Amino acid sequence: MGFKSGFVPIVGRPNVGKSTLLNRLVGEKLAIVTPKPQTTRNRILGILTTAGFQAVFVDTPGLIQPKYPLQEYMAKATWTTAREGDLILWLVDVRDEPKKLKDLGIPIILVMNKVDLLKDKSVLLPLIDEYRKQRVFRELIPISALTGDGVDELLRLIENHLPLGPPLYPPDRLTESSERFIASEIIREKIFLLLKQEIPYGTAVRVEEYKEKEETLYIEATIFVERRSQKGILIGKGGGMLKRIGQLSRQELEEALGKRVFLQLWVKLREGWRKRKKDLRYLGYGAI
Repeated sequence: MGFKSGFVPIVGRPNVGKSTLLNRLVGEKLAIVTPKPQTTRNRILGILTTAGFQAVFVDTPGLIQPKYPLQEYMAKATWTTAREGDLILWLVDVRDEPKKLKDLGIPIILVMNKVDLLKDKSVLLPLIDEYRKQRVFRELIPISALTGDGVDELLRLIENHLPLGPPLYPPDRLTESSERFIASEIIREKIFLLLKQEIPYGTAVRVEEYKEKEETLYIEATIFVERRSQKGILIGKGGGMLKRIGQLSRQELEEALGKRVFLQLWVKLREGWRKRKKDLRYLGYGAI
């Protein structure tokens, strides 16, 4: 049998574990992970190369009904990515009621995630039967992206259904995301982890300066908020919250990049940025 390769979008509703699965499949943290839904805003590539295949996994924003331009961008990114895939991993939470999924004319593996959270595993068989009745899946598999249970079997199924073809990327490549993008995502993750309610969703991170000098990486980034009240909360009393975000971000950046990092963060008001397409383009969310 010849070498196989292809693009494998990971698609599903918010908070079903898409980013956790991407990181588990490639063995590195490429996508930020938080307990909050709708953390992922852009497509993120993770590349796994083995002796027999190369799978280019694509983490996508969670599927929702868009209510404003940022969500429109996210939904468009997800469906465009899904339709361009060679094989789709459609991720669901095993605790959720089965939803009717559409046939996109592309091979789909239904990945039933979070089995580690099931108190009664006997519910799996009837759930699998319900999904099988839809007749849109090549395979159905229960897994835990968090613990790794079932992931080796999932990789075997992925290899079975990838088309024949040469590697799409060099074998040592893990992602096509730039270091600037990774830096902005790490900062954004810390905002999601440290701040509550709606505040993280009203923030965006733009890396203004990224340069290396004498083995130290200098990063200057701006955190944009859409309301004046959010700015004060993000900075915190005596600058304490912004300092904490910076400390945690710098620590992870140094671990991820293997370099000493000097990180400078600023907070600026950009009222209603989520609802203006011009602002979305400025903040790196593409042309929508």
